[in-house]
Amino acid sequence: MKNLFRLTVVIFLGILGLSAIHAVEAAYGEVEFNIRLYDRRIYYVSDNPIYVQITITNNSPLPYRFKLADDRAFSIDVDLRTMTNRQLPHADSLIRKRTQNNHVFFREITVESRESFSFVEDLRDYVKFENPGSFRFRVFHYPELIRNAGGNPAPVRPVESNYLNLTLRPPVINGRDGIPLEMDINTGAVLVRQPLPPDEVVAYTIIARQQSQWERFFLYLDLEAMLQNNPHLRRRYITENEANRRRMVDEFRQNLQSSVVDDIVMIPQVFEIQRTEYNNNEGTVTVLQKFRRPNYMDLRQYRYFLEKRDNFWVIINYSVQGIGTEGID
Repeated sequence: MKNLFRLTVVIFLGILGLSAIHAVEAAYGEVEFNIRLYDRRIYYVSDNPIYVQITITNNSPLPYRFKLADDRAFSIDVDLRTMTNRQLPHADSLIRKRTQNNHVFFREITVESRESFSFVEDLRDYVKFENPGSFRFRVFHYPELIRNAGGNPAPVRPVESNYLNLTLRPPVINGRDGIPLEMDINTGAVLVRQPLPPDEVVAYTIIARQQSQWERFFLYLDLEAMLQNNPHLRRRYITENEANRRRMVDEFRQNLQSSVVDDIVMIPQVFEIQRTEYNNNEGTVTVLQKFRRPNYMDLRQYRYFLEKRDNFWVIINYSVQGIGTEGID
């Protein structure tokens, strides 16, 4: 009788376990697992962290429960591939973690109906990046944890996220003054300023923006001077130390590239250089730029102010004036 009772208990517990597994798997269709880049910026192959925000949203009528390891390496995995579908290897530190025979500490997480749970991870903790290029990646969430390098031993399948694209630029190369040199993302070669006259410098910059070639767009911009055209930023800039000044310039550049700072990053449909005036050290270039709208062309007159630095003309400031509209043929 005792053996029969034990067998009955084992079978009953097994049925309960399978029912729980099936309940979790049934909820997957109503649990969204989404990822996005936490901060939009320029990423280099061996430089700044690549933070990804991971969000689990429960759209089912019942609570969604899962285990979350204190070390997220035992809760999620990353599948990152080149555009030719070659998978990049795991980071060495990740492999070491998963192959060591240590306890995995975790907590039980409950996401109530119509609620979300988010956390942020650095892709570099999961993937070994060695070369620049364009990639696609997704993240897998293991509700019952990854116990070792062999994968997830539990019979519950992982939840897959959406795909994201990622572009890594070549490593930063610093010039003699410590300022990073601009790189041509297509060739990997260092972009070098040429002794162009002011009007050609302005035309080069506008064309680079039309072609979304940011590395060329910034080549003739004196970002430090442009930043200080803002009185508030100038007061802050002159009180900072050298490291913080460089950080401010880098943030200013990122804001420009995110199109949240100035009209200088707007892309004209066409442009025409109307007038160029300069002496040995200073110059002004006036440009008519036309911006296409749904039913008309928006006409604006830009004045670019340039200075000659080490035999090269650079843009230090600009102004914009609206001068009307014209119809579209």
